[in-house]
Amino acid sequence: MRLTDVKPQKGSQQRGRRIGRGIAAGQGASGGFGMRGQKSRSGRPTRPGFEGGQTPLYRRLPKLKGFEIINQKHYTVINVGALNDMPAKSEVTLASLMEAGIITQDDGPLKVLGDGELKVALNIKAAGCTASAKQKIEAAGGSCEVTTKKVWMRDRSKK
Repeated sequence: MRLTDVKPQKGSQQRGRRIGRGIAAGQGASGGFGMRGQKSRSGRPTRPGFEGGQTPLYRRLPKLKGFEIINQKHYTVINVGALNDMPAKSEVTLASLMEAGIITQDDGPLKVLGDGELKVALNIKAAGCTASAKQKIEAAGGSCEVTTKKVWMRDRSKK
């Protein structure tokens, strides 16, 4: 068997329908495109993304760098390495850090991040604490208490 011997099976190929060649041909006159309208005209297909004059989806969506987060949470962040200046066994809150001058600006609730090493045992009360920060605080002999519950963690089935 050779490539020249390969032929389609008998009856598997049909000739194309000749449209627009008179009413006796089955698809005469308008050629299956209907009477009037944009889709019946010559040069017919509209461009991809065309929505009939409505502002298309690709123009309605924002460009570049994704979408803005609508209700974004803003935190005052501090790394555990910056807490070494606090006295041992003291309670660390946003107010106490402002008094000590470690934080100069209140940008929202306090969140403790895990960069650096902690050598002092502290009792930290913050709105958020990363897992690595909590591990370092507890290794130094302190404790980390999360004071506010996050809204997105709340159980919404009890309404």
